[in-house]
Amino acid sequence: MPWILLLFAGLLEIVWAVAMKQSAGFTRLWPTALMGVSMIGSFGLLALAMRDLPLGTAYTIWTGIGAVGAFMVGVMFLGEALTAPRLIAAALIVAGLVTMKLA
Repeated sequence: MPWILLLFAGLLEIVWAVAMKQSAGFTRLWPTALMGVSMIGSFGLLALAMRDLPLGTAYTIWTGIGAVGAFMVGVMFLGEALTAPRLIAAALIVAGLVTMKLA
């Protein structure tokens, strides 16, 4: 169960990061509200997952899901560049996540 909570916490991290971008510096109400709600949900689920998971593992995987997920959303939906160095960086993050999970 803590891994499921952590997965959903990471997915909500993607939501709040994208909503923050869409809020245009907190000048748009609904993206800003979505950011706040998803941020609270993300932190709450992370806190619940940390009851059973080590701090380093939980936090690393949570931020990794958010970082790679936000990168993917940026490329797929926001027109951000998909370059070899960015792909390599994302792959290294994923490799780090897998290593952290196995450790």
